[in-house]
Amino acid sequence: MNHTFCADLSREQHDPLAGSAAHAERNLLLSWPRAKWQRKLRHASDMSNSLKQTLDTLADDGLRINLIQQPGMEKYQHQLFLMPERRRFRVARWELEAFFSAFQSGSRLSQWEQPAMLNDLVLCCTHGTKDKCCAKYGYKTFKALASTVAEHPLPFEVWESSHLGGCRLAASVIVLPNVRKYGRITPEQALPFLQAEARQQRFLPGYRGSSQLTPAQQSAEIAALTQFSTEARQPTLALISDHGDDQTREIRFQWRLDQRQGELTVHCQATTLWRVDTCADLAQGPTESTVWHAMVNG
Repeated sequence: MNHTFCADLSREQHDPLAGSAAHAERNLLLSWPRAKWQRKLRHASDMSNSLKQTLDTLADDGLRINLIQQPGMEKYQHQLFLMPERRRFRVARWELEAFFSAFQSGSRLSQWEQPAMLNDLVLCCTHGTKDKCCAKYGYKTFKALASTVAEHPLPFEVWESSHLGGCRLAASVIVLPNVRKYGRITPEQALPFLQAEARQQRFLPGYRGSSQLTPAQQSAEIAALTQFSTEARQPTLALISDHGDDQTREIRFQWRLDQRQGELTVHCQATTLWRVDTCADLAQGPTESTVWHAMVNG
């Protein structure tokens, strides 16, 4: 039987990656076996109701919570990460309620804290119970990322993750604590992607934009970075101004590269795209979405 995948439709209609990088700055990651993940990104079937409620309360307060896993990890000894603080904890399952109670009250967490993290985290969405594209494409990319880090001296820990947003852009990947989001990362791209991130450079073929910017600004950022694609390094960009309306915008950046600096103006135009955001939307059909296309002022 042939199946339709939202990621295939998105790619075929040239749905842009740029402008899709919204993500919270504050993140909590909780290791939990993927076989128990439910559709909700922070719930597992063998979690107590009280733990689910605690996680929901933290999320309501602005903390993004994802479940993560690595093959062979312990099922009842959980690792937790706080980002961007780069803090790691090890908590037995029966102590999770006590840990979160202490966390919510601002009490010391030293009894669970592990040595400071040295490497960034690379999360790849494999949340098949949320979207079948993340199972189809995400797991292959996760395996490639994990094997690449195992074979090369690259400063990352690679984890499977629950829903990261943008199921239609599978395989979806995020690098923390810098909150850099990527889409359509293939197994073949694992090495060049990780090498670029190890140099603190964006991997432009899959980069979705800075999560701190608006969708139009993200599109402009990528267009600006692409202007320097022949350089050995990427410039740093600082947003100067953003003028316009919900259809056209003129966005200016200041750029710095080594001893050089200057300004760039990017023109952005909004267009309409009819798409399905997840495989769950296939039955109801596509809906109208706004996407931005950017062009650097020549």
